[in-house]
Amino acid sequence: MSGWGLGAFGYADDAGSDDEEQEGFEQRFATKDSVIFMIDTCQPMFDRPAGGAGDGEDEEESQSHFELCVKCVRSVMTNKIISSEKDLLGVVFFGTEQDKNSGGFKHVYVLQDLDQPTASRILEVESFLKDDNNSFDTNFGHSTGFSLSDALWTCSNMFSQSSQKIGHKRILLFTNADDPHAGNIAFQRQAKQKAKDLSEIGIDIELMHMTRPGKQFDLTKFYQDIIHTADDEELDVLPDPAEKFEELLNRVRAKDHKKRTMGKIQFSLGKDLSLGVAIYSLVRTQTKPYPVKLYKKTNEPLKSKTKMFCEDTGELLMPSDIKKFQSYGGSDIIFEQEEVKEVKKFGDPGLLLMGFKPRSFLKRYYHVRPCQFLFPEETVVQGSTTLFSALLQRCLAKDVVAICRYIPRKNTPPKFVALMPQEEELDEHNVQITPPGFHVVFLPFSDDMRKLKFAEDQPKATTEQIDGAKDVIKKLQFKFSSENFENPVLQTHYRNLEALALDRDAPDEVVDLLLRER
Repeated sequence: MSGWGLGAFGYADDAGSDDEEQEGFEQRFATKDSVIFMIDTCQPMFDRPAGGAGDGEDEEESQSHFELCVKCVRSVMTNKIISSEKDLLGVVFFGTEQDKNSGGFKHVYVLQDLDQPTASRILEVESFLKDDNNSFDTNFGHSTGFSLSDALWTCSNMFSQSSQKIGHKRILLFTNADDPHAGNIAFQRQAKQKAKDLSEIGIDIELMHMTRPGKQFDLTKFYQDIIHTADDEELDVLPDPAEKFEELLNRVRAKDHKKRTMGKIQFSLGKDLSLGVAIYSLVRTQTKPYPVKLYKKTNEPLKSKTKMFCEDTGELLMPSDIKKFQSYGGSDIIFEQEEVKEVKKFGDPGLLLMGFKPRSFLKRYYHVRPCQFLFPEETVVQGSTTLFSALLQRCLAKDVVAICRYIPRKNTPPKFVALMPQEEELDEHNVQITPPGFHVVFLPFSDDMRKLKFAEDQPKATTEQIDGAKDVIKKLQFKFSSENFENPVLQTHYRNLEALALDRDAPDEVVDLLLRER
């Protein structure tokens, strides 16, 4: 199964979870993700298409591949400040005449070490869009004598020398040369071996390849031995080479983060038959970030601590001194902490298959909370991908959904869910639009169902009004998708922050697509 290609999924969306669950979730994602942008700076990356610079779309088409890469890096840095400000980013040039790296390798220049994105780092990257090619020639130069092995080694050193705890490590390699070491067998062998070594220690290499006018990018010449895919991805479905900025940016955004799971559990299909699965959250409500309290003298973030005191004596209470109670029949029934945990426990975390129902069994009014997504996880049970794929294909063929009992974590009540199968979809560039897997649809209990009674004089739409509304919908000139509409309030908030941080005269204009044209 190929990669997911989804921009921002993977964050918990578990309404109703208690404090213990939230604390456990915070601990699981305490590590930082890290991405190094490794950009080819040989002369072909700076060549512009014939026709010269123009305005609007013509200007974008006249940009060099290096400029497209820099715009992608700037965009990702800006987005990271908003979405994951704790993540680490770095920028490395290879194919330069000058060199700057901890290993002393020739033709490898570390522009930015691994660190959190800041305004100054964004402005440094942005400066390459303002300077012409002559400025780059003077400050960095171009060289074809580089070794890709040295560049990969430099990235490995940056990960290992980071003083911060790093979770997932990823290298995004930008190039338009399909055979950088043509005729140099030694350099080819070294690069392939180094890529294999990085894969074994958990560093992923993602190829962001671009195509030059009139030439095809042939993966089989060199890079098919450089890219080592994860267990849930296939090399034979790599996207086509990018030609425009939007294509390249969409791929970078899909690859610049790790697919974060809400949890890894076992899916029991019957006696002595189970597979490992990971739970993901595809949709969650996006809100403004909470303000951070700072100490006014040093501007350092403050840490809050909570202490509890006895109301009668004023004595400091320890966790063991605190008990919980439930009022029943006029009396307060006191529970110990262990008893509270035991009451909450209904079983071990996991999915238990109860049976199958036709897809038509699911009704729209069953919706009680956002769905989650199910994908195989080999680290839980070996061979899970094969069994998961077989179950998915049979459910699609028979058009059925699986009914399961679902306990996501310890001390959480069980829920009944329907697993709705979803087939993989790719666009014309082999970029994944829809991932294969199961949507976890939460089913309501009988207590959740209500029958609403409306007043007899409640206004109702007439047949003519309903037909008129249908005509309006049919005349829409595009296929509606909520992903095409940004929240104007959030975008205005982020643009204002960006303008302040980058010392801009005015924030970028926010186009409210929710307003109708006049």
